[in-house]
Amino acid sequence: MSVMSLVSYEEALASYDPVMGLEVHVELGTKTKMFCGCSTELGAEPNSQTCPTCLGLPGSLPVVNAVGVESAVRIGLALNCEIAEWCRFARKNYFYPDMPKNFQTSQYDEPIAFNGYLDVQLEDGEVFRVEIERAHMEEDTGKSTHVGGATGRIHGAEYSLLDYNRAGIPLIEIVTKPIEGAGHRAPEVAKAYVAELRELIRALGVSEARMDKGQMRCDVNLSLRPNGTSTFGTRSETKNVNSLRSVERAARFEIQRHATVLTDGGTIVQETRHFHEEDGSTTAGRIKDNAEDYRYFPEPDLVPVAPAREWVEELRASLPELPRVRRARLQAEWGLTDKDMQSVLNAGAVEPISETIAAGAPADQARKWWMGELARRANETGTELSEQPITPAQVARVCALVADGKLNDKLARQVIEGVLAGEGEPDDVVAGRGLAVVSDDSALGAAVDQAIADNPDVAAKIRDGKVQAVGALVGAVMKATRGQADAAKVKDLILGKLA
Repeated sequence: MSVMSLVSYEEALASYDPVMGLEVHVELGTKTKMFCGCSTELGAEPNSQTCPTCLGLPGSLPVVNAVGVESAVRIGLALNCEIAEWCRFARKNYFYPDMPKNFQTSQYDEPIAFNGYLDVQLEDGEVFRVEIERAHMEEDTGKSTHVGGATGRIHGAEYSLLDYNRAGIPLIEIVTKPIEGAGHRAPEVAKAYVAELRELIRALGVSEARMDKGQMRCDVNLSLRPNGTSTFGTRSETKNVNSLRSVERAARFEIQRHATVLTDGGTIVQETRHFHEEDGSTTAGRIKDNAEDYRYFPEPDLVPVAPAREWVEELRASLPELPRVRRARLQAEWGLTDKDMQSVLNAGAVEPISETIAAGAPADQARKWWMGELARRANETGTELSEQPITPAQVARVCALVADGKLNDKLARQVIEGVLAGEGEPDDVVAGRGLAVVSDDSALGAAVDQAIADNPDVAAKIRDGKVQAVGALVGAVMKATRGQADAAKVKDLILGKLA
């Protein structure tokens, strides 16, 4: 089905009510894997970080990573979940080339955390509560690379390469309860939830949660039901969506696709789907079986996990300031109205601004550059603000150069442009482009004299006491110096000469 043949989003919502379920996998930032001592460091030679346990060789025995368990409990507490007094691992059986054991060690009916919620704030400030079904521990699979073919997928590939370095890396899977009542805002809710969850994970320090590096991935489950009914429709599961924008686009596309099929009298197939970044569409993967087909049974080689209540309460007391609380504090510190803070949130600018302030910039200047020049560039390129090739420390340096009188705003914009273009640090761009403000009296004197000579009427007004007219002469000097003059110094020189 092509994107062009879909019913419009408005038509879809006029007849159907979307119900979502979001499954987010988070790779934990532990030093070793979930059930063995192999390193989790990225970038190593393929298959160099493996051992008999994570390769599933006969006779090897797993041991639970204690830091992984602690991270799971911390995540569960931050999500307002109940923490199990006793839980255990299970074997999830299915054959796949990047599953060296032919089963995944996971948790099935006894997760470590369950029955929680996360409140998320939408772009207009509305707060939507997403109920959490469970957060459970498991391990990641290896990585398949399909060589040849046009799509990079297994279909049409000439051969496949397997790297088991990732096999066994600790994962936490966070599963929502069915998300109902979002209506036309369902895609927005999905994006906001994943964004808030990412911030929470980072605040806990358990993972960098970099979606672009696969450290956090979202499966978008979606179904439609006729408006006014309560029975869930057949769902599809769009797998491994790896950006906030793509989560929103995947949900939106699936709403339109489901509506198109149902409107035409067709039947939705319960299946996995692949998301395509280039046009925001999804295509069929495999028929999605029920949980019973995985033949879950308790993992016989691992003892149950029974977190002591005292330890759980110690972890609860040690939780850091969570994102929503921190945002409220920052809003007060930065002196922003609710509307201004919402704009900062919508732009994804909280962290860049905060880090720029931490690097020494005044709050108003940090906000000015991230919400102005850099937000404009992000919009033009369709990328996240945090993905711009400039660091908060570099923005803080630009602010310092302006504060020291070495740059004005016009020149500062050019310096930021140079940093974004890969021309080096702000000081390198200033030197390379010759952008420093000219403030030397002798260097400005000739330009001031010329501006006065070229504008005798304006000069006469200033001599007569109409000092506000000086702006025209300052503008003339700025134009003559290509914006590199110190405007305050120019004004002083002009008034000094005409007093």
